[in-house]
Amino acid sequence: MIFHFGLFLGFQLIGEILARILSLSLPGPVIGMILLAALLLLQPRIGHAIEKTAGGFLSHLSLLFVPAGVGVVQYFDQMSEIGLPLAAAVIGSTVLSIGAGALTFKYVNRFRGVRDETPE
Repeated sequence: MIFHFGLFLGFQLIGEILARILSLSLPGPVIGMILLAALLLLQPRIGHAIEKTAGGFLSHLSLLFVPAGVGVVQYFDQMSEIGLPLAAAVIGSTVLSIGAGALTFKYVNRFRGVRDETPE
């Protein structure tokens, strides 16, 4: 389990190094995730080996939101100034993301030849 977690962090580190050396606008963790996905596509047995560790990590993913909550509380006085625009941006981007995902799903299904079962 420790080795697998180290593998995740190692790919994040590689991503950070590549992002800084190559001056990429893509965040290092995203690059690391892409590299890890490529490895898992090339070597599926590694995916089976890290499946239990990844599942355990995902089951506790909500703990990663604690620092964000602490940041909101720490800067609560500034939230009164920018709270409304921030809330509008979060709600608006969420609605747009859901809409874009739904449209993408619809067009991918059409491309695959899957019949749309939307009631008329």
